[in-house]
Amino acid sequence: MSKESLVIILGIVVFLTPYLGIPSSWKDYTVIGAGFLLIITGYLLRRKAYLNSIDNGNGEKVTDTFVENTKPINFSEVQD
Repeated sequence: MSKESLVIILGIVVFLTPYLGIPSSWKDYTVIGAGFLLIITGYLLRRKAYLNSIDNGNGEKVTDTFVENTKPINFSEVQD
């Protein structure tokens, strides 16, 4: 089962839990468990999307690199 399908199924479970006619303590555990799984699945999907966004396609990761192009000022050479 894909992570996307798991999110949909857990969303349906959370939506239908109040109407299933099960004891309230079971409802609490069901909603807490489904919420926890949704948090973990959402994090994994977000992480996968981020890693795909920085992938260059050939296994290299693309990151921003900043280089200082100017020569640093040597204050001992500066005259008043």
